[in-house]
Amino acid sequence: MRIFKAKWFNKWAEKEGLTDKALTEAVTEIEDGLNDGDLGGHVYKKRAAIQGQGKRSGLRTLVAFKVDEQSFFMFGFAKNQKDNIDKKELKALKLMAKDLLSYSDKQLKQAIKVSELIEVKNDE
Repeated sequence: MRIFKAKWFNKWAEKEGLTDKALTEAVTEIEDGLNDGDLGGHVYKKRAAIQGQGKRSGLRTLVAFKVDEQSFFMFGFAKNQKDNIDKKELKALKLMAKDLLSYSDKQLKQAIKVSELIEVKNDE
């Protein structure tokens, strides 16, 4: 499965210390049915561990996920900054997920080329 980060999410993840390894582990757990909420429209909430801190005090991510296809990390927030997303945000994320999950290979290559999407690389 290919895993991607939206441009904004990538900047946020770097600032928060969220590694590609942690993102890869999060997607593997979603594949195994371990998520923190199926929000509908292929949008899942998933906790991700900050290096050295674990998941409990970690970060919340929202992922567009489709089994055996791709995953896109779209949005994230720290537990101490925000409790949850509101209905407007969820509606926008569902639209974004629908769009991202319909990308052809050509569209993915173009989005990567213009840095709108960054492919997660787990070289460990």
